[in-house]
Amino acid sequence: MAIALRTLDDGAWISINDSREVGVSDIWALPTREFCSCETPHVLLEAFSAVHVSDHRVLADAVGMCIECGTRDSIDSLPVGRIVGGEFKPYEPAGVQSTITGAVDGAACSSFESVE
Repeated sequence: MAIALRTLDDGAWISINDSREVGVSDIWALPTREFCSCETPHVLLEAFSAVHVSDHRVLADAVGMCIECGTRDSIDSLPVGRIVGGEFKPYEPAGVQSTITGAVDGAACSSFESVE
């Protein structure tokens, strides 16, 4: 089954099958020191630049700013959800997100760890 992915409204939304699913107004918890030197960076997303699927995960390239230290940087392959049975299931922004690059011929894959 084909899944239609794109960014909308100058990068403000990720559209999946013509439905706005993920917006930039959420604050995402990123792994320790992957984005900045904060213990757990809490990053306010400002814009999505691309979206793609790797295996069953929906990954977004974005720009964001840490609300603790003010670091502004790009994020490659941020996991924002997964495809299950042809439907999109979003990840919670409060969960710790992680990306792993170079897994297969330089392709990005990701892992998701829920924070209790």
